[in-house]
Amino acid sequence: MTETFTDYNPTTYLTSPAAVAEFMSDALETADSAYVAKALGVVARAKGMTELAKQTGLSREQLCRSFSEHGNPTLKTLLTVMKALGVDLAVRAHLPH
Repeated sequence: MTETFTDYNPTTYLTSPAAVAEFMSDALETADSAYVAKALGVVARAKGMTELAKQTGLSREQLCRSFSEHGNPTLKTLLTVMKALGVDLAVRAHLPH
């Protein structure tokens, strides 16, 4: 029996703020800033970079560069984009084990 694999494209599922929030929460739990930036780039592409640029006042090029594989968005850019996507960051205490 031969197995067939297809590429998984999460953008098809990121159609609501709740889906975006769950996707980004998972990314934030990794505590890997590069992974978080890349995940937000996936969400931004699902929304559409041109539309997101219009909503945030940031250039499409800046968004693409910030959320590329080697991007390093500023906190201001991160918060601006997340607000435009209908999600925000939350802080919670880590309980001792």
